[in-house]
Amino acid sequence: MSKIERIALAYSGGLDTSVIIRWLKENYQAEVIAMIADLGQEEDWSQLESRAYKTGASKVYVEDLREEFVCDFIYPALKANALYESKYLLGTALARPLIAKRLVEIAWENDASALAHGATGKGNDQVRFELTFKVLAPELKIVAPWREWNLRSRQDEIAYAKEHGIEIGLSEEKPYSIDQNLWHTSYEGGILEDPTASPDENMFLMSVSPEKAPDEPSCVEISLEEGIPKKVNDEELSPVELIRHLNLIAGRNGIGRVDLVENRLVGMKSRGVYETPGGTLLYLAHKELESLTLDRETLHYKELISPKYAELIYNGLWYSPLRLAFDAFVDVTQKKVTGSVRLKLYKGNCIIVGRNSPYSLYRQDLATFEEDRVYDQKDAQGFINLFGLPLSVLGRRERLEAKDL
Repeated sequence: MSKIERIALAYSGGLDTSVIIRWLKENYQAEVIAMIADLGQEEDWSQLESRAYKTGASKVYVEDLREEFVCDFIYPALKANALYESKYLLGTALARPLIAKRLVEIAWENDASALAHGATGKGNDQVRFELTFKVLAPELKIVAPWREWNLRSRQDEIAYAKEHGIEIGLSEEKPYSIDQNLWHTSYEGGILEDPTASPDENMFLMSVSPEKAPDEPSCVEISLEEGIPKKVNDEELSPVELIRHLNLIAGRNGIGRVDLVENRLVGMKSRGVYETPGGTLLYLAHKELESLTLDRETLHYKELISPKYAELIYNGLWYSPLRLAFDAFVDVTQKKVTGSVRLKLYKGNCIIVGRNSPYSLYRQDLATFEEDRVYDQKDAQGFINLFGLPLSVLGRRERLEAKDL
C-alpha cells in the first residue's frame, strides 16, 4: 500500500468504523483522525469519543452539524418535495454530503493526505461520500476498507473486533444496521434482508405502532414562510427544535414508517425500513401549501423535477451543477409558499383538514357551485370547442375513413 501518514476518517462509533480505525493503523501505519458528526442522533458523545481514542485514533472531532443539516440540506430537499421512489425522504442520503464536506475541512486543517469512510462496496453511501470528496478535494486519496480488506461480512467484523478487543455496539443476535439522525432512522441488514419478514416492533426508535397510538386524534398546525417551516401551533421554533418537536408529535401517533424495496445506484434491489415522523408531516404540509399558492403550470412542472431532484440526492450528486440549477428554479417557486396547514393525526394517518395563505390563488367566488357574478358559464362552450378542435378533426377523418371501407 502507498505511504500515507495521516488519514481523516468519518467515524460513527458503530461496527464498521470501530474496526476500521484499528485496520487503518495496522495496514497503512498511518495516524487516524476521527470525525464524529452530530446530526441529531441520540448518542453519548463522550463515550463515542473515548471509544475512538481507545481504538487508536490520534485525534477525535465531535462536530455539531445539526443546524447546518436542517437549513442547508433538509430544507432545500423539502422545498423541492424530494421523495425517492415515492416513499423515501432521503434521511441518510442527505446526511452524507454534509459529513463528507466537514471531513474534507478537517483533513485540510490537519494536513491529512487521505480520506476514509466505512461504507461497503455494495451500497450507496460509498458513492455519496466519494463524489463529495472528488468535487471538494480531488487531490486527496480515498481509502475504502470494505473494498480492500479480506473481511467479507459483519460476522467477520465482529470476530475481528473481539480478537482485537474493540468495543462495539452490535450483537450477533441483532445484526441489522441502524443509521439515525434528526430527520430519520433507517434499518437494514440481518433479518430485514428477507423482504417477506416483518420488522421487529421493538426495533423502532422514533415511533409507536399505529395500534399503540392514542385512540383520540391529535391536531397540529404548521406555518411556513417561502417554503421554510417556521412555527408549530403558532409557536416559533428554531429549525432543529421544530423538527424535534414534530418528531415527538408524529411519532406518538404512529406516523412516518416506510418499508421499501428500493433500487440502489449500484444496480441491486435492497430492502430498507425507515422512520421519518416529523419529516412526513412537513412534506405533506409543504406540498399542500404549494397546491394553494402555485399556478397550475409551475406546480405541474415542479412535480416533474421533484423525482429527479430526489434521484440526484440518492445517487450522491448533491454538489452537482444540475442540483444547484434546480435549486435556483425551486427558490423562485417558493416566494409565495407562505401560510399554514392544519393536519389531523390518527393511528398512522395524517389528514389535511385546512390550509391558508395570504398568497392563495383559490377564489371561492370562482369555484363555487352556487350562483356567482364573476364566471359566465356560456364562455365554456367556446373554450371546449377550441380545446377539443384537434379531437374534432381527428374524429371527422376517422368517420370518413370508415365510410370508405
